[in-house]
Amino acid sequence: MIRAFVALPLPETLCQRVMLLEQMLPLPRHAARPAPPETLHLTLAFLGSQPAPVLEDLHHALEGLGAPSFDLRLRGVDRFGGDTPRSVHAGVVPCGALAHLQRKVAQAARGAGITLERRRFVPHVTLARLDWRRLSPPERERLSLAIAGNGHFSAGPARITALALYRSYPGKGGSHHEELARYDLGPPPP
Repeated sequence: MIRAFVALPLPETLCQRVMLLEQMLPLPRHAARPAPPETLHLTLAFLGSQPAPVLEDLHHALEGLGAPSFDLRLRGVDRFGGDTPRSVHAGVVPCGALAHLQRKVAQAARGAGITLERRRFVPHVTLARLDWRRLSPPERERLSLAIAGNGHFSAGPARITALALYRSYPGKGGSHHEELARYDLGPPPP
């Protein structure tokens, strides 16, 4: 079984801006795992653990996806997890081409026999994983203020020209990702 996901690798210009943003956040080492630059991506579909033949079928479907390239913009900082946040992320400016691509990837995954989680697609780039319970009240306050204070963050536009199928290796210090295949997107619409 292979733990996998489909995502957009971030262009270098966006990676640089995201890393600067990450460095500005007060992320205590004992309770936060910042995302290393080589793992920055925008997930389109988390596939869970799949047998190799199923991923091979998905690979062939993704090769024929036929979606256009587009410009991606990041905006704002937020967190997931409600009162006990589990991650901090950069938001994504709504984009019809991105939403269309995500729907096509989900359709390809389902066509390959993969059952996807039923949740609304909220495009984002994870900056750090959190263990909120390990933060002291002053650390929580500082981080909350930093997140609110970076609501003006923006980066891009950057042209997205490919998507990729990744293997994920969970580990003690966080997951490591291996790109299994890359799929070029077509020219943008006129």
